[in-house]
Amino acid sequence: MTLIEQLRAIVGDANVLSGTDTAGWGEEWTGYYHWSPLAVVRPASTEEVSRVMQLASATGTAVVPVGGNTSLNGGTKAEGALMLSLARMNRVREVNPATQTVTAEAGVILQTLRDLVDENGLVFPLTFGAQGSAMVGGFLSTNAGGSNVLRYGNTRMLCLGIEAVLADGRVMNTLSSLRKDNTGYDLRDLLIGAEGTLGIITAAVFKLAPRPVAYATALMSMHSLGAALRLLNRIQAGTGGAVEAFEYMPHNYMLRLAELRPDLASPIAPGEVNIFVEAATTVPGEDPTERLQTLLAGAMEAGDVADAVIATSEQQRRRLWQMRGAAAEITFTDPLVIDTDVALPLDRLQTFLDNMAARLGGIDPKAWTLVVAHLGDGNIHYSAYPGGPDEAVRAAIRAAIAEEAVMLGGTFSAEHGVGLSKLPEMAAHKDPVALQVMRSIKRALDPQGILNPGKVLPAED
Repeated sequence: MTLIEQLRAIVGDANVLSGTDTAGWGEEWTGYYHWSPLAVVRPASTEEVSRVMQLASATGTAVVPVGGNTSLNGGTKAEGALMLSLARMNRVREVNPATQTVTAEAGVILQTLRDLVDENGLVFPLTFGAQGSAMVGGFLSTNAGGSNVLRYGNTRMLCLGIEAVLADGRVMNTLSSLRKDNTGYDLRDLLIGAEGTLGIITAAVFKLAPRPVAYATALMSMHSLGAALRLLNRIQAGTGGAVEAFEYMPHNYMLRLAELRPDLASPIAPGEVNIFVEAATTVPGEDPTERLQTLLAGAMEAGDVADAVIATSEQQRRRLWQMRGAAAEITFTDPLVIDTDVALPLDRLQTFLDNMAARLGGIDPKAWTLVVAHLGDGNIHYSAYPGGPDEAVRAAIRAAIAEEAVMLGGTFSAEHGVGLSKLPEMAAHKDPVALQVMRSIKRALDPQGILNPGKVLPAED
């Protein structure tokens, strides 16, 4: 039997796509990466994933796992490899209100998970722009972040246990709702953020949180990032750490938003610094809006806030969220975009922006930028648009952004993963000993190098 025939024997004829049937599977969401997979395999259970990996191991066939394919860094490029789609593994196995946990398979869509948990009076707080298509396996594999990291942490901090299939087909089951399990190496954390290079995550247990009963949401114009950070600390102290989102949208972002999405034009005159903030309470009868109004009034008296609008209805709240949520839509309208994902210490964010303005002008005087940030956790999405398609210029801009972030004590990859696009930065800035350890782990778990080859780890010299 051919490889394709053996795969069909495992998952069924309809769930193995080959030839022209794979045409819709050969592009990343950004449109930057294109490929022709050997086949697309769609297993429906952990057992089927295990059998597929046993076959791949026996034949030395490369396998690239894919969820919602919302990667921004080439993490799902699968030229000549099997694409292993987890979309059919879409069961929520359990919602347990007593332990405040949920167990979900890798193909469950984030929005579906959030909606189901909400019906049980709880919240799964992970939220980002692609939540209508991103899947459990994908956001675990990239350790996704989003807008609520400030209060709840990123994906890694929300996950209690995983089930995964290793390169040779063995199933590793560390599914658990325990908050404490000090029994050796944390293999869960090892696979989270590994982008499918060490194993294929098939299910996970997540911790949940009480569902907020009321929100306070506002948009403010401010004069500086320093004032914004003072405001963040003021609101955190005044609400007992209840800030869920604190998002930065500079002046040119607001102008571009008004141009491309006039339905989302700002309800206040945009300042040089514009902040979207949301705080929440789980205490019935408590009014976080009144508390936020008082805190903003104090910030205005101190000269930190120039203008502000507070949502007075759910419709207004959702519109303010949409203004921030449109970032990807307006960022990728220009095919020349260089999209980056850096994080810095909060007190060095302005220095980074100032230094990059000078460096970018020296590399390409015609280049311009569009910036948006999860300001509360220091994560900046710094998008640059060079004056032309010159690849050398593009590479120089990418290198400068990463170098500047690292020099200031930050990182070149905060929440989108490494994939293919950040391999040069990994080679240039990752601690050499850390890279050696990572390569040792890769060889131990995937000695043939068949799991998502060429991603995350730069080639050895």
